[in-house]
Amino acid sequence: MLPEYYKYSLDPLDTLTFAAAHTKTIALGTSVLDIPYHNPVTLARRLTTIDLLSNGRLRLGLGLGWSKDELDATGADMKNRGAMADEFLQVLKAIWTTDPVAFQGKFYKVPKSYISLKPVQKPHPPIYMAAFAAPALKRLATMADGWNPVAIPVAGMAQMFTAVKQMAKEAGRDPASLAMVVRANVDITDRPLGQERMIFSGTIEQIKEDAVGCRDIGAHELFFDPVFSPGADSLDRWLALMEQLRKLV
Repeated sequence: MLPEYYKYSLDPLDTLTFAAAHTKTIALGTSVLDIPYHNPVTLARRLTTIDLLSNGRLRLGLGLGWSKDELDATGADMKNRGAMADEFLQVLKAIWTTDPVAFQGKFYKVPKSYISLKPVQKPHPPIYMAAFAAPALKRLATMADGWNPVAIPVAGMAQMFTAVKQMAKEAGRDPASLAMVVRANVDITDRPLGQERMIFSGTIEQIKEDAVGCRDIGAHELFFDPVFSPGADSLDRWLALMEQLRKLV
C-alpha cells in the first residue's frame, strides 16, 4: 500500500507556473514527470510557457513511471514505454528547435506544423532522466543532459554514472556535458540508523555524510525533498526542515 501522502499532490506544471510568477532567480524543475502520462506536443507547449514566463529557469526531469495503477489510470502502455520514451524525447526536441516541425514515428506523429514560441534556453531546457535499468541509462547517455538519481547508495551512483559517461563517449558525446543532480528523499530520525539504512535517512549527521559523499563522487547538485520526514505535512515544519537541511551543504 502506498503512503498516505501519495494521495495528495498538486499538478506540478501548474504549481511551477505559480512559482514562476512569485520568484525571480530560483530554478524551477520537475522530479520527475512520467513520460507515459503525457502527449509530447501538449507537454512541450506547457513547458515552453513556463520557460518563457520564468525567463529561462525551467529544468525538466523525466522518467518512465513505475506504478501499474497509475499507468492503467492514464491509459499508458507499460510494455512499450521505453521505446515510446525514445520517440517522445525526439518530438520534444524537434518542437523546441525547429519551425516548422514534423515527426513520423511508430508511436507519435506530428504533421508539418508551426509551433511557437520557443523556449528561452537554447537549444532547449535541460533534460534530466531518472534512470536505473540499463536501457534507461543508455537513453540518458545518448539523449539527455543529465541524470536525476534517487534512493541509490553513493557507491552505486558513482559506478552507474561512470557507466553513463562511458556510454555517452561511445555515442560521440562529451561525457563532461552530463550533470548528476541527486534527489534526496529525507527521513530524519532522532537516533542513528544502522549500516543498512536508506541513503538520506537517519540523523542529521548521517544525512550530512551522504551529502558529502555525493559531492565527493562529483554530483553537480543535490536537492532535498522532506515530504518523507515526520511532520512534513505542516508548512511550518516543512520550512523548519528545509532550513535545517540548508546548513548541510
